[in-house]
Amino acid sequence: MKATRNLALVTLTGLMLGACASKPGLVGGAPGLQVAQGGLPAPTAVDLYSGAEFAGVRPFDTLSIDVFGIPELSGRKVRVDGNGEIGFPLIGNLAVSGMSTRQVSEAIENELRGRYVREPQVTTNIEASEDRSFTVYGSVQQPGVYPVVGDSTLMEAVARARGLAEYGDDKQVVVFRTVNGQRMATLFDLDAISRGVYNDPRVYPNDTVVVGDSDARRLFDTILETATASLSPLTILLTR
Repeated sequence: MKATRNLALVTLTGLMLGACASKPGLVGGAPGLQVAQGGLPAPTAVDLYSGAEFAGVRPFDTLSIDVFGIPELSGRKVRVDGNGEIGFPLIGNLAVSGMSTRQVSEAIENELRGRYVREPQVTTNIEASEDRSFTVYGSVQQPGVYPVVGDSTLMEAVARARGLAEYGDDKQVVVFRTVNGQRMATLFDLDAISRGVYNDPRVYPNDTVVVGDSDARRLFDTILETATASLSPLTILLTR
């Protein structure tokens, strides 16, 4: 009995070490993919909004608008209606569909200038949009495409996917991003981030987050089940 258990343990250990030694790296090797160490730079406006990915502000986007120095006109969250218009105090309705956020700011400044504010300084950001999203897949509970809301982070992105699956490896999380037209990738350790070792990095529209699978844990469970099943008849025989 003891010898059989020891043999199972030796077999299990050998297979585990073999699996770890042969496991391929998760990042690198694809043509045109640049691997970054320690994080990724933020995408440019062109990366985020060029071509089919962005056609300006769209109906049902939510905009965050601030007028510098005027609290009553700052911190405004306005939703673009189905006609591509927003409503703003002192201005009324303003058509913004197809505009960049800078153009929206300039349009509001032009409406306010002179009549209400001497030299308005307006900042506009897209707070939320169903058309701006990131993808999470791999070993998570609910892989899918999720809308970007505010400044989303990597931890939040994985949480949106309902967290890691049973064999998800929190030390093998890859983020893919296009920066200045260059496809890039880097590896993050969610466990270290959760312990405050590193800052929780921001996730941008069009990013892809891939959570790796722990082959060692999966193999351990599989072999343990097999070893247990093979030992059970022997145990029953000896106890009779």
